[in-house]
Amino acid sequence: MMTFRRFLVVPGVVAALALSACDFSGTTPSSKAPATPKMDAAPEISGEIGADIGLEAVRDAVTRALPNVPRDAVQNAEVKGLYLLQHSGQYGYVTADGQYLLDGDLVDLGSRRNLTESARKHTRVEKLAALGHDKLVVFAPKKPDPRRVVTVFTDVDCGYCRKLHREMNDYLAKGITIQYAFYPRSGPNTDSFRKAEAVWCADDRQKAMTQAKQGAPLTEADSSCANPVAQEYALGAELGLRGTPMLILPDGEVINGYMPAAALAQHLDESRG
Repeated sequence: MMTFRRFLVVPGVVAALALSACDFSGTTPSSKAPATPKMDAAPEISGEIGADIGLEAVRDAVTRALPNVPRDAVQNAEVKGLYLLQHSGQYGYVTADGQYLLDGDLVDLGSRRNLTESARKHTRVEKLAALGHDKLVVFAPKKPDPRRVVTVFTDVDCGYCRKLHREMNDYLAKGITIQYAFYPRSGPNTDSFRKAEAVWCADDRQKAMTQAKQGAPLTEADSSCANPVAQEYALGAELGLRGTPMLILPDGEVINGYMPAAALAQHLDESRG
């Protein structure tokens, strides 16, 4: 069942709309329920969607209502009458008259294709390309197949991440390249984060990755070199990571969690038709 939440885009009324997120500040919530705030009367609306005012005018309307959203976050959508709004890993749609924001995924009922997920996949591919292959720790078979390259956001202390790594030879035997990006779930300035940095700073990153995932002390514990761990940690969150490992396939599809080599190889073959 699909649920669409609808928000009126009104300049000046921007306390909290769709593109917001919880702030885990670490504060302890009060056990006393807060008083119910006094609500202003709802604005009168026509309930009708007007004519298409064009991309630039819609951008003007969105940035007036949502000043924290950059103009280029609004793009053309696949469906006439809507514009795609993409910001900080969240997606929505603005009506062509710039009046309404739809918060949620857009699905083609005929083809059953999730158009929003298609946009997410495209963004993932672009973001990983921008990150660069040289910032990943790569385990590749002797004859790599570009159709079987999987980017894995990993935490060296995650149990299922370790399980995946223990089975690395199975993935390589299936012709699957595993290229690791770092996502230490505990966050910056923690042991897991420093281990990830030490893996990157090691002379032999593959060996260091294996040592770290085995729980062995790294022979080269230096974590002071320039490294991409913080960048990849932020990118994982931006791409919607909910847990590790997160697998991103060549077309941008996400698999959240561990998948055995045989099942992954079959999925890769099926996904490319």
